[in-house]
Amino acid sequence: MTASTAEASAMLQAIELAARAFGQTSPNPVVGCVVLDAGGETAGEGFHAFAGGPHAEAVALGQAGERARGGTLLVTLEPCDHQGRTGPCSEAVLAAGVRRVVYAVPDPSDRAGGGARRLAEAGVEVESGLHAAEAERVNAEWLTYARLRRPHLTWKFAATLDGRSAARDGTSQWITGPEAREDVHRLRARCDAIIAGSGTVLADDPRLTVRGFEPHDHLRTHRRPLRVVADGRARTPAGSRVLDDEAPTLIAIAEDAPALESAAAVVRLPRSGAGLDLNALLAELAEREVVSALLEGGPTLAGSFLAEGLVDRVVAYLAPTLFGAGTAALADAGVATLAEAHHLEIEEITTIGPDLRITAATRRSEGRT
Repeated sequence: MTASTAEASAMLQAIELAARAFGQTSPNPVVGCVVLDAGGETAGEGFHAFAGGPHAEAVALGQAGERARGGTLLVTLEPCDHQGRTGPCSEAVLAAGVRRVVYAVPDPSDRAGGGARRLAEAGVEVESGLHAAEAERVNAEWLTYARLRRPHLTWKFAATLDGRSAARDGTSQWITGPEAREDVHRLRARCDAIIAGSGTVLADDPRLTVRGFEPHDHLRTHRRPLRVVADGRARTPAGSRVLDDEAPTLIAIAEDAPALESAAAVVRLPRSGAGLDLNALLAELAEREVVSALLEGGPTLAGSFLAEGLVDRVVAYLAPTLFGAGTAALADAGVATLAEAHHLEIEEITTIGPDLRITAATRRSEGRT
């Protein structure tokens, strides 16, 4: 059976609902749900607001009440069939007497998947794939985490229009305006971790915290993302601001690096070339339930992550300024010829004060595997 116009509209509404909790549900996915009654009218809607809270289906079904019986439930992710901090959504759907379930994206997780099969076996009409691309995008962070067993990684950088992150003399504060810098803090607030290299810590002594704007209405305080320093040679100074008590910090050093006395947590990881094994670093973060990470390292670390195929999204803040010389925003990223280029798919272009913000997802070119 093909989805009706009312169902397609309801799924788009469910995707909008899911986006309201973007960055607040980790390590759970963002999910939105709409319930249509037997006559095709909206009877209930909801979204998963935070880990441990009611799932989107439970919220929508609770709002719909008896109107859900014989109706249709539309949800951005396949209903779970897992008993965690809340009960299985498949059971809630069956108890409500829903006749039809339409979900956008299958649940790839080992523990929670299988809800669609259970519903179908119980006689519920089930359909999948409606507005799947839009639902994938809104839940890209968690889907990457569930499918690849690593965090979704966004590389953020600020540069001039000619791609320079610093002038010839090394000055870089501030290339972009205050509006862009405030926007970066909003970007940080949506992530579980912020990654920088020891070179950035030594050169800029950043705090890597969330500050400078008011939280969203449904949030009482800012999140405190984990600060991660990729420090293969154990060079992070004891007095670095990244080691203050404003947020937790993890320093990753190489297995053969000297001991590092630090108040922060320290983990030893395999070495790869002159630096850390970045796949091992992301695997370590996944073990700590880091679903999304923001890379704010310098051009060398960014190039290394790109060369390994570990960058999922790029957010570039471009100032209407030209240097003509100075430090490039990106160093060697493993590209020797045009066929090996890292191609991007533009998702959004918008002005932030006097600057331009470009958001793009990475994709593999024909020359890469």
